[in-house]
Amino acid sequence: MLTQSFARIAARSLKSAPQARSFSQSTPSFASRTALYGSSLVFAGTLGLYTHLYGLPSFLPEASANTAAEEGLHPTHYPWPHSGPFETYDHGSIRRGYQVYREVCSACHSLNRIAWRNLVGVSHTVDEVKAMAEEVEYTDGPNDEGEMFQRPGKLADYMPPPYPNDEAARAGNGGGLPPDLSLMIKARHGGADYIYSLLTGYVDPPAGVKLAEGMNYNPYFPGGGIAMARVLFDGLVEYDDKTPATTSQMAKDVTTFLSWAAEPEHDERKKMGMQAVIILSAMFAISIYVKKFKWAPIKNRKIVYNPPKE
Repeated sequence: MLTQSFARIAARSLKSAPQARSFSQSTPSFASRTALYGSSLVFAGTLGLYTHLYGLPSFLPEASANTAAEEGLHPTHYPWPHSGPFETYDHGSIRRGYQVYREVCSACHSLNRIAWRNLVGVSHTVDEVKAMAEEVEYTDGPNDEGEMFQRPGKLADYMPPPYPNDEAARAGNGGGLPPDLSLMIKARHGGADYIYSLLTGYVDPPAGVKLAEGMNYNPYFPGGGIAMARVLFDGLVEYDDKTPATTSQMAKDVTTFLSWAAEPEHDERKKMGMQAVIILSAMFAISIYVKKFKWAPIKNRKIVYNPPKE
């Protein structure tokens, strides 16, 4: 049936070809447009007929809807304090979030891009950061004898990873490699909403869902099966400011801390943006004033020619 349709279309095209050639000799532009429109209609009709009979051709991409089972449940958008154009980070939440990371997350996840000095003036004072850095022993050297030695941490040192290498991390987590959290907010679709939903989204698997051994069910994780178990429980940490350490509060704080870790220049960037807007607006207003009161009279002058009288 499809072959007969192609044959009929080709026969009609051949019959009308001489007329088209003779007509194109007199009006080439009109004939070329007619031929273009006609060939487009023929192709569209043929493609529609083929698709109706046999489905989409192999050279066309097949549209598919991503399901929650494949891509994960889409997270809800939460009103983060720093998400507006004029808002900045909640630095109290950053401080609490670092405490959650240090006491809970740092056992498996690293922060390779964050140095101790980055915390100064953001969540802790200089003395507090120095004290925390000195609690960690770093390998340094070589010394005058050519040997490596251990020393207390300094502000310039980066936060230590929980494992010496990736192989040790996989061995300690059943073959899974815990990702570095420095840029996790930027590395995942949904950003802070995804991380918060993931931390608070652990539920029992629905009926019919089978998980591999050692996996946990979280609908926000692609595929539903995640190796990381639930780690946040009410009262797990004790905040210094006496904030109730509920699961949602800890998830919010550690997500805010990771948002800062992924974009520590956030507050400064918005401040510089406001300064740029103010300066450019002032310059624009000055340019309008100069244009109106200085150049307008000059450009609107009327030149009249009065010929000499005979």
